[in-house]
Amino acid sequence: MTRARPPYDPELQKILDTVLADPPPPLDAETLPGVRARAAAMYTPIGVVIEGTGLEHVEMTAPGTAGAPDVTLSVVRRPGRGEPAPCIYHVHGGGMVAGNRHLGARAFPRWVERFGVTVVSVEHRLAPEHPHPAPVEDCYTGLCWIVDHAAEIGIDASRIIIAGGSSGGGLAAGTALMARDRGGPGLIGQLLMCPMLDDRDATTSTRQYDGAGLWSRADNLFGWTALLGTARGGADVPPYAAPARAADLGGLPPAYLDAGSAEVFRDEVVDYASRIWAAGGQAELHIWAGGFHGFAMMAGHTEVARLAQAAVDSWLTRLLGAGEYGY
Repeated sequence: MTRARPPYDPELQKILDTVLADPPPPLDAETLPGVRARAAAMYTPIGVVIEGTGLEHVEMTAPGTAGAPDVTLSVVRRPGRGEPAPCIYHVHGGGMVAGNRHLGARAFPRWVERFGVTVVSVEHRLAPEHPHPAPVEDCYTGLCWIVDHAAEIGIDASRIIIAGGSSGGGLAAGTALMARDRGGPGLIGQLLMCPMLDDRDATTSTRQYDGAGLWSRADNLFGWTALLGTARGGADVPPYAAPARAADLGGLPPAYLDAGSAEVFRDEVVDYASRIWAAGGQAELHIWAGGFHGFAMMAGHTEVARLAQAAVDSWLTRLLGAGEYGY
């Protein structure tokens, strides 16, 4: 018997029907190389994205720590050296197992032009070849490096927002927790778009979208198992890997969180926002009716995606315009 679940938005349903008419193979160890290759072919390189915009693209490298490899950082900024700019530090998605720093780059020129920021996109290692803590440690290494080299990059180290979607949202949240706990760089905000936060597979929404949508319950379990191995779902998963495991969500920067009502991550996102509020923090939460996972990136021409983009823009405008520490 099919479990009752919220329906997809009609515009989004048409897109799903087209995409799933020739569905991708199940995500597993055998299909992962092909999935990565097909996904990489769809990412437009940052240099191509900014062609004709007049913006500058620079590649930088943060030395790895404790024997880890160096971390590549792509910087998109206005040319010239004026006043130091606020920074959006971007973490790419890909279910912990795919993606690179070019994923999500179509948003970068708009962020730079509309909000006057410099964007830094970090390349982190992927599971299962590099399980936890490699991905989040790469993100933290890159964050610390841009703070130490703020003058060289042209950013204001006191006005950094960490941002990411899907697994990138989860890694962004984990990096924010790590920065809090290690006394690391201060952040003025965390932009967590449909974030991957909880490895325990225990919510109603994960059961509702078992075998459905573009990121199903099975895909999610594969991603978490690739990152955590046999520890997935157990008692000893650290919060830097799965931020929903954090016992205390106090002392974090203001957060924006969203998800679709018709996706696996819905309930864990709602719970994370609720726990930030319970800890006395600031969170803005949007659940978009009928949204499947990643709809805002994949179906930007639809009405619900336009609303989602406008909400992110509003939050960034208020955060960056409210003074050094935002809210």
